[in-house]
Amino acid sequence: MSFTKAVSTCFVKYFDFKGRANRPEYWWFVLLIYMVLILNLLVQLETVAGVVVLATFVPHLAVTVRRLHDSNRSGWYLLIALAPLVGIIMVTAWLVTEGDRGPNSYGVAG
Repeated sequence: MSFTKAVSTCFVKYFDFKGRANRPEYWWFVLLIYMVLILNLLVQLETVAGVVVLATFVPHLAVTVRRLHDSNRSGWYLLIALAPLVGIIMVTAWLVTEGDRGPNSYGVAG
């Protein structure tokens, strides 16, 4: 999946918490968010950072839940990230690992 395809998919599925998201879809979208935030640090426009955070919060949450679905985990597992350090490491490990190749409880691999 290309960068533009992944980002457009995440914005098209803005409120879609169902289904699955493969690794490239998730990580290209995360890269976009970080690129914009780093650019914002260089230019120092606080309003841009606020707009980016507000505009990408829901789609980032949705693609993260779909990414967890890809490895047959409920989106509620994202709450484990609230545990300091260990929770963030666990969720990141799940987001990095390859998803199920075949169908699972959340649909067919896309």
